[in-house]
Amino acid sequence: MTGKPVVGFIGVGLMGHGMAKNILQGGYPLVIKGNRNREPVESLKSMGAEEVPTPREMAERCDIIHLCLSNSPLVEEMIAGPDGILAGAREGLVVIDTTTADPNSTLAMAKLLADKGCHMVDAPLGRTPKEAEEGMLDALVGAEPEVLERVRPVIECWTGSIAHIGPVGMGHKMKLMMNFLSMSYAALYTEAVVLAAKVGIPPAQLREVIAPSRMGCGFFDTYMNYVVDRNRDAHKFVITNAAKDLRYVNNMATEAGMMTLMASAARQYFAHAEAIGAGQDYVPMLSNHVGALNGLDMEEVTKGDGSDGAKG
Repeated sequence: MTGKPVVGFIGVGLMGHGMAKNILQGGYPLVIKGNRNREPVESLKSMGAEEVPTPREMAERCDIIHLCLSNSPLVEEMIAGPDGILAGAREGLVVIDTTTADPNSTLAMAKLLADKGCHMVDAPLGRTPKEAEEGMLDALVGAEPEVLERVRPVIECWTGSIAHIGPVGMGHKMKLMMNFLSMSYAALYTEAVVLAAKVGIPPAQLREVIAPSRMGCGFFDTYMNYVVDRNRDAHKFVITNAAKDLRYVNNMATEAGMMTLMASAARQYFAHAEAIGAGQDYVPMLSNHVGALNGLDMEEVTKGDGSDGAKG
């Protein structure tokens, strides 16, 4: 026995696989819950992870459980469902939710856990699956200080930086602010590249001018890496998750009694892409759908002078 706490992980997908791998490499016993995509599950099992079929069985064995899921309803199911974490939780268990989630749901789950003598930590993520594999993600943490210090060594396995934002729920609020900005940029870039193409400026020329200017940034670079170079893996974040995050942002603003014209506008392009069945496309691919709305084939546009992609 290592003497280290037993760590559980639910959601070993694009981000979760790298995080879980780094927990194993940190010397922690790891228990995972499998899913339909067996490749990351079998990869982790080959490194020494054990698999259980339900969150209840995980909770019976673990001291700390990570969740890395798509949305709050899934988090609620894993925690409070019939075979969920609460059904097997022992006093002192810490649940670390790295999902980009609805803060109201986070607080409700924290209350249910607290009623059983357990703790909730929200630690949503910054950066990409590449940094997840490298153990260099950013964590935006909401937790009581003493609980954070207890789990910090485990979080440090998969992070390059930890920002303690405040009590439970504050990490998820900050993450929504981050994604409000990034997905609004994505909507803005989408509209800009399509408008540029409509008036004869190809995406490559737009990138050449904007990237080195004060308007350039890392997000612009990865976005245009798809639009210009057609690199599908430039920014592996699906439209469905972006749309969900913007819904949570708008809900948070409504509860705060704030008018948010920008957040409401940004949501519309993502809602459109979801409505036409393109929710599993990555965020920069939004440019294809907005291009089509405006009579352009953006893939053809990238090959020509800005007008070759006109549909007619």
